[in-house]
Amino acid sequence: MATNKRAIPLDDSELSAEPVVVQTTSVVPATSTTSKKRVASIKPMVQSRPQEREHRVIGQPGFVLHSYPYKETSLIVNVFSREHGRVALIAKGAKRPHSKLRGVLQTFQPLQLSWSGKSEVRTLIGAEWVGGLLPLERSALLCGFYLNELLVKLLARDDAHPVLFDHYVSALNQLAHEEAPAIVLRKFELALLKETGVIGSLTYCTSAKQEVQPDLLYVFDPERGAREAWASDNVPVVSGKTLLDMASEDYQDSQTQTQSKFLMRHLLAHHLGGTPLNTRQILIDLLQL
Repeated sequence: MATNKRAIPLDDSELSAEPVVVQTTSVVPATSTTSKKRVASIKPMVQSRPQEREHRVIGQPGFVLHSYPYKETSLIVNVFSREHGRVALIAKGAKRPHSKLRGVLQTFQPLQLSWSGKSEVRTLIGAEWVGGLLPLERSALLCGFYLNELLVKLLARDDAHPVLFDHYVSALNQLAHEEAPAIVLRKFELALLKETGVIGSLTYCTSAKQEVQPDLLYVFDPERGAREAWASDNVPVVSGKTLLDMASEDYQDSQTQTQSKFLMRHLLAHHLGGTPLNTRQILIDLLQL
């Protein structure tokens, strides 16, 4: 008899369960010794895949980006870690009144996180508050939620971006110390597009095949980069100086601040594919950022 194995997936709620392996048998008639040998040499058409090793991470620097309830007492937590990028974790029992995780899994607080598992959503096994950042208050708090929404919607899971992580920590620190929110946000938005590889050079004109000139007008195509502006353009037009200022992170000029705001809004809308940013609209309404 030949034995075949087939995996039957469980219900989606069983996030940590392994597939159930059901063995079925089929009888192959053998009329002679030669036939029996031939049958014995036939391998099953469906072979079970080797088990994937459990992924375990200990003491990873990270921040909570967003969380939502899961079942009665747990949470699904989206975290941004330095060496593993955005990761989804199950925080079991985190909603219970006496859970140690209840007061730790807060946004904008540096954490040391540990998790394990081999599925798309892993299991949180430890979280410790590290400290070192001032809390965000008032408008700075809203700006922080805007940064988190950008990361949740634009970062793929398990895609490490240590440089972007450092930009994020710097942005939170600057907001906590009441630096100009508009400038902090522009710097982070540009860093996010650069580190995810979806934006080209700000200082090279693709149409003229030369460096951007400060006294000329340009548009920045999300797919092709900077080109000289045309009279028929219905997208944000910026000066060459604005592009050069953005590349060097110099936002002191009021024109650079204004033009970069509309340019980044245009680029983010393109890469979000029309997905709205809830916190962006609130910021526009309250702060005109």
